[in-house]
Amino acid sequence: MPEFVPMPKLGFDMAEGRLVRKVVQEGQSIKKGEILAEVETDKATVEVEAYTTGTVVAWLVDENQFVPIGTHMVVIAAPGEQVDVAALKSQIPKLVVSEVEPSQNPKAKLQTSNIQRPREASNLQSPISSFLRISPIARRMSDELKIDPRLITGTGPEGRITKKDVEAFAKSGGAATVFGVAASAPSPTAAAVAVTAEDRIVPLTKLRSAIARRMSESKTSIPHFYVTTEVDMGAVIELRKQLNELVSEAEKISVNDFVLKAAALTLRDYPYLNASFNGDHVIQRGHINMGIAVAVSGGLLTIVVKDCDVKSVKMIAAEAKAMAARARDGKVKPNDVEGSTFTVSNLGMFEVDSFTAIINPPEAAILAVGAAKEVAVVKNGSLTTGWRMKATLSADHRVTDGAEAAQFMQAFKKKLEEPLRLLI
Repeated sequence: MPEFVPMPKLGFDMAEGRLVRKVVQEGQSIKKGEILAEVETDKATVEVEAYTTGTVVAWLVDENQFVPIGTHMVVIAAPGEQVDVAALKSQIPKLVVSEVEPSQNPKAKLQTSNIQRPREASNLQSPISSFLRISPIARRMSDELKIDPRLITGTGPEGRITKKDVEAFAKSGGAATVFGVAASAPSPTAAAVAVTAEDRIVPLTKLRSAIARRMSESKTSIPHFYVTTEVDMGAVIELRKQLNELVSEAEKISVNDFVLKAAALTLRDYPYLNASFNGDHVIQRGHINMGIAVAVSGGLLTIVVKDCDVKSVKMIAAEAKAMAARARDGKVKPNDVEGSTFTVSNLGMFEVDSFTAIINPPEAAILAVGAAKEVAVVKNGSLTTGWRMKATLSADHRVTDGAEAAQFMQAFKKKLEEPLRLLI
């Protein structure tokens, strides 16, 4: 039987992606693990691999189409397998969502059919969240038109709001209501910003737009609290030096690799920090997958080291280095960016002493790590020097509390101050 390759889900809030490029054309052979296509999400361009060896017999979508997750994109037949392509295509439901960027379709006109009237503003009690069923392009358009998407009735799959729904709503005069208030009343943010002739307007990138949306939702909907500790990093610095003398340049270990391992092992004993809030219950994650915030062009991208608690520091270093390189090149793989359960954000390389980070939904916590610095310390009543690093845990107060967070940081600190235990 031929294999159908769907649009992958690359993030908990992803509803659809855009097929950027068909790397393998119809009639060409492909091996398992080779790059099949490039897909664009709000966060990055991702390389989709083939999960089987065979021949690409049919592409079911075109380049630049927006495709709902789970929708079949391409059909791969086994070597030597004969496939009736016409019959195959006739059995597959027609693609429901097919939207291109406005810049790619300048002749697109507003549709006047299926005009949706505004819902009552009094029904809008909850903040806009990533769980609202809305396509990325529809969300961007509603932002540009200053329309609250909760006012729009979606006509897409499972009630998803599409570009056409936003266009129809605006055409009907729905833009007169902006986030539950009169459109003539500027938003607090807009009212505070004055633009002069010397100013430069810089449109947000897709990544920055996604970051802005998710971080705003996180900060306004998640009750954050913070716990900070200072770690004696002298033993880590010395152990890292010894280990790096034994390996090649490409295999060298960073301080952050020790941080990741220590945090992952500590999470075994504090499952409420390796968890997600889900309405009336908490989901304690069965795996400890460490997200690592990586600076890329246009913002930050989180890469993920899976099962970090059972991997050696050397393995963590190798995986993190390879994924970070792909992220900076804009060529991440789906497995690189999905499935994180806890995130570490390290700004130590920028000589930052300490900071607080915003939780990355749907996770319950994030660890912000500063630089390890040689500073003056008092030891056994005498003034000397030592290596110190500050770390701050941001946690979701719906899931955990200060006592548990403090205990986590205490255990995390102990593991780093006795780093040989991380190698056992």
